Amino acid sequence: MLTEDKKKMLEYYNEGLKLYKEMKFKEALKVFKIALKHDPQDGPTRLYIARCIELNKNPPPPDWDGVFTMTTK
Repeated sequence: MLTEDKKKMLEYYNEGLKLYKEMKFKEALKVFKIALKHDPQDGPTRLYIARCIELNKNPPPPDWDGVFTMTTK
């Protein structure tokens, strides 16, 4: 059974993922940060926060297919 915090986190995570796929990285970042408040240890949320920060700095082309290419190890 999921806790209320976990349910809220998943709700915000899914909304952030939707925005991310729509290339709305600033909005997605805000939503992922809210999700993280409900579950600070959630790895996927932390990953998408880092990706949103990077993609805000270096936006992908308009025909982006959603694939994230790591530039550092």
